[in-house]
Amino acid sequence: MNARSDWSESDIGDLTGTVAIVTGANSGLGFETSRALLKAGAHVVMTMRSAAKAETAATRLLGELGEVSLETMLLDLADLESIRRFSDEFHSKHSRLDLLINNAGIMMTDAQLTIDGFESQLGTNHLGHFALTGRLLDVIAATPGARVVSLSSVAHRWGFMEFGNLMFQNGSYTPRAAYGRSKLANLLFTYELQRRFEAAGVDAMAVAAHPGTAGTGLADHMFDRWYLRPLKKLVFLGIQTPKQGAQPSLRAATDPNVTGGDYFGPSGRKEYRGAPVLVESNPASHSEIDAAKLWTESERLTGVNYESLRTPTK
Repeated sequence: MNARSDWSESDIGDLTGTVAIVTGANSGLGFETSRALLKAGAHVVMTMRSAAKAETAATRLLGELGEVSLETMLLDLADLESIRRFSDEFHSKHSRLDLLINNAGIMMTDAQLTIDGFESQLGTNHLGHFALTGRLLDVIAATPGARVVSLSSVAHRWGFMEFGNLMFQNGSYTPRAAYGRSKLANLLFTYELQRRFEAAGVDAMAVAAHPGTAGTGLADHMFDRWYLRPLKKLVFLGIQTPKQGAQPSLRAATDPNVTGGDYFGPSGRKEYRGAPVLVESNPASHSEIDAAKLWTESERLTGVNYESLRTPTK
């Protein structure tokens, strides 16, 4: 694709007539992504876990932007039944899906399980979005040029797959290792989904992005103890705003020169901040063996099968 390094939100074209879903849209990157897509004319389905958060976010955006095409729906990615209900509701209202922005996530939480018994970071960040994408696959495939954009992180570099201990069942859990694994899984999923789109002849793209460092509130829980609060101010000094952090996702979603399997992040040192550009993920994220294993295990765990996307020929 065109390697422009000066892309900005002002380069988003007219999105009138398109339908987008943004997960985790009540705050942070999801809110800013929704705002930009709404301004460009898209109909945006903003998903949140609570009705109160949905009402607050919608009221704020409508107050700022005026008459835009906004819809809120409840979705908890840590609950497979919630994902099924969301999918049923979306199908009852929409027959196309141009953009699925798999944005929501949790970061470096203490050891806990989702409702379905999955380690919470892998369960929310990867398995939840895997199930959601699979349940929406028919409308994605029916929409020419649709894109699935999944958010990863520079943290994927310290992630590692261990399929015999995928959920850290042996007591080896650390918040850092689990987060890194979930972000590596986001990339393995993206690249495998793109291969399967191509093998099945589906006119859709799977693309990935990461925000660099952005003050979204995602890591606030890590500074709950009083003696860590001064450190929080130091750690977050000079990092990007949520609006800046949303730029790689927006470019991945809207730049007409994007190709399937592209990965976008900030242009600056260590990809922490800067304009959105093409970046490269680590070798582990390109392992087709691990991607295929993760895919098979994800289908087994979630019960969501991508039957229309055959296994790519190796």
